Amino acid sequence: MSKKTLFDKVWDAHVVDKIENGPQILYIDKHLIHEVTSPQAFNELEDRGIPVYRPNQIVATADHNTPTENQHLPIADLQSRNQLEQLSTNCKKNNITLYELGHKYNGIVHVMAPELGFTQPGMTMVCGDSHTSTHGAFGTIAFGIGTSQVAQVFASQCLLLTKPKSLRVTVNGNLKNGVLPKDVILYIISKLGTNSGTGYFCEYAGDVFENMSMEGRMTVCNMSIEMGARGGMIAPDQTTFDYVEGREYAPKGEAFSKKVAYWKTLPTDEGAAFDKEYTFEAEDIEPMITYGTNPGMGIKVSENIPNNKDASFVKSLEYMNFEAGESLINKQINYVFIGSCTNSRIEDFRIAAKYIEGRQKADNVIAWLVPGSKQVETQIIEEGLKDVFDAAGFELRQPGCSACLAMNDDKIPEGEYCVSTSNRNFEGRQGQGSRTILASPLVAAATAVAGKIVDVTKNIETLEFS
Repeated sequence: MSKKTLFDKVWDAHVVDKIENGPQILYIDKHLIHEVTSPQAFNELEDRGIPVYRPNQIVATADHNTPTENQHLPIADLQSRNQLEQLSTNCKKNNITLYELGHKYNGIVHVMAPELGFTQPGMTMVCGDSHTSTHGAFGTIAFGIGTSQVAQVFASQCLLLTKPKSLRVTVNGNLKNGVLPKDVILYIISKLGTNSGTGYFCEYAGDVFENMSMEGRMTVCNMSIEMGARGGMIAPDQTTFDYVEGREYAPKGEAFSKKVAYWKTLPTDEGAAFDKEYTFEAEDIEPMITYGTNPGMGIKVSENIPNNKDASFVKSLEYMNFEAGESLINKQINYVFIGSCTNSRIEDFRIAAKYIEGRQKADNVIAWLVPGSKQVETQIIEEGLKDVFDAAGFELRQPGCSACLAMNDDKIPEGEYCVSTSNRNFEGRQGQGSRTILASPLVAAATAVAGKIVDVTKNIETLEFS
């Protein structure tokens, strides 16, 4: 019997049919939708007279265009309001569960679905959003799809796909204090590059990922797409099972026990072969920041920007108004954003609050804290974290994608720097002419307090973060 990887086991269990010397038909267990990439797919089905095949396996939420202030009021932006109204109409017409703005389960699609237990090990999951790879943290094959593929899944609950190759990234050892999951994935991408995963599904293995919380694993898998991978996965274990148990959509009682028995068979077999492998040591990783216009342009916060004569590298530095060889320590920053589907879970805000408590936000900084869901927002309030943020001068907003991609009013002004816990630092990602520096919630919180980039490791001797 051949040895199989986690990816192989889940993929092979979902193959409905194979086309000789061609792609495969893959069954999709769960489909997530939101207001931006679903309208055209719904229209295509309606034009062709095709019904949604399995509406019970779809969950919808409003997230990309939603305002993060005054969500109880009508949405001022006409396009955003129309998109959310269209989502509501389409879901009602097709009997699809929708968590609308203001609902207790509303939130960013990749935050609310795991919270509700909609995401479970061994599944195939898709969404018209590139960071669907987040759900791979559960040992799930999860990936983003285009609008035409959204229509395919609506119509058939299947996709026609070519099986990706397999990649494993192993990190062993103990992380230093202050090194968070965001630093781990930024470090990996800085070493491997943004094209290293192209054509592959990546499994993360080793002590570092085994010891991570589910929130941390989701952060890592979320950014797999930023090294070009189709998706990322981490083998399910007791941490996974404990997280899923008892949630809204999770199996209950004996059904849950049966599922766990199956989930325990999913981890990669000893001796299974990968098409490509990389290994890193935990002790080499430090708090990270980016300096350019793709997530691979990252350095340890204590390092200087490297020298590179490549035209795209030079152009990137020109956009950021940085120079090769420069240190970013003491660089003044006027905007800080803690949020997005990468870092807007309760653990992220607990970390930020631990650092912020007893300190004050710098006068020059506007700091937005945007929870990933209504449930996270509720936890922030119930745990007293909001009191910490309020006392320090931070602004806690309402759930949504917010300043990750500036599809609502949360935009960074032209020419300004923003230290952001989101996943992309492309030109204009956070607003036309804005300059994004990716970092962990801890580095972002420290930046907001100092009003400039600091080496956070110098300020946390009495606090434990890892």
